[in-house]
Amino acid sequence: MLAPERQARILKELQLHEAVRVADIAVLLNVSEMTIRRDIETLDQNGLARKIHGGAMRLARLSALEPGFLLNVDKALDAKVAIASEALALVQPGMTLALTGGTTTYQLAMALAAELDRLRNLTVVTNSLKAAELLYNHQGSSDLKVIVTGGERTPSEALVGPVARLALRSMNTDICFMGVHGLDVERGLTSPNWLEAETNAAFIEATSRLVLLADSSKFQVRSLAAIAPLSAVDTIITNNDLSPATVELFSARVSHFFAAPQTGASSHLPTGKIS
Repeated sequence: MLAPERQARILKELQLHEAVRVADIAVLLNVSEMTIRRDIETLDQNGLARKIHGGAMRLARLSALEPGFLLNVDKALDAKVAIASEALALVQPGMTLALTGGTTTYQLAMALAAELDRLRNLTVVTNSLKAAELLYNHQGSSDLKVIVTGGERTPSEALVGPVARLALRSMNTDICFMGVHGLDVERGLTSPNWLEAETNAAFIEATSRLVLLADSSKFQVRSLAAIAPLSAVDTIITNNDLSPATVELFSARVSHFFAAPQTGASSHLPTGKIS
């Protein structure tokens, strides 16, 4: 088992328990206690867990946790709907799109499903089970093609791992709409799931344009596994609830930065259409 996999398992145990013991994790993973101590040291240095005598303690806000789809689907719903609405403006009939897993990209799938009579002949490549099911059930006579990557299922209802990566290597997409768990200036796009990070990196390799869909809670958050640097992103679409300092920090590093107008939110930056 590789270090990122062990560290992800330690963080998974911290979802279930406030603290874990080195000896218990070493037995669970069939490795030495020294190996687990090094893993905990790494997690502590990266701000993902707190090292304590004989083990590790959960942080108040553990960004490496991987919440399930149903737990997140209704969180910041107005923001996600606003983001999806603006992302929809980038889609033209006949395009080949990629949708990664996540609840914001699922909102885009819902927006696409409502516009299939206008957006005909789309091909959607996705590793999201929820998005694939939704689009397939709404395809009607729109000539929509839905391609599912295959792979190992995650709590966020995404398919990841070697099977997904292998499928993506043979594909090319016009736009990839990606959701992420964390977005940081120095570390770029991150995920709590190592296999999901690798799969999302394969989505990036397969696309001509990466469009990141991220509500304001995802900014300045680092998670366990790196996906790609900010330089890989063409467009960020978020909601208009970021501080001016955060807007300035991130907008300077991508070609297009857009805040979707959201009902009831105060705006810190101008809104408008992107292309």
